[in-house]
Amino acid sequence: MNSMSYKGYTARIEFDERDDIFVGRVLGVRDIISFQGASVAELRTEFHLAVDDYLADCAEQGISPDKPASGKIMLRIRPEVHAAATIAAQAAGKSLNQWADEVFERAAHS
Repeated sequence: MNSMSYKGYTARIEFDERDDIFVGRVLGVRDIISFQGASVAELRTEFHLAVDDYLADCAEQGISPDKPASGKIMLRIRPEVHAAATIAAQAAGKSLNQWADEVFERAAHS
């Protein structure tokens, strides 16, 4: 995935061949935050402006902006998977949270 990050927000970047422009969309928030640019430099500038505008709009309305992630996650998994993960964490000398954090990181970056 082609992406950009700014102020903790990440955007997916695609190239629109028909219009000959780069198009981006901020991920991990409920609101639709999109932007575009004819060059990478213009795209980056528009991304920064879109995030800054979003944050300013939230402040003006007195609402908290969505954060991409809180760091807390609740999963429902099969008991046998939970047991196997617990055993794998213990075998690695780690808590289940530490082990899961490493597994999620590897999966997210593969």
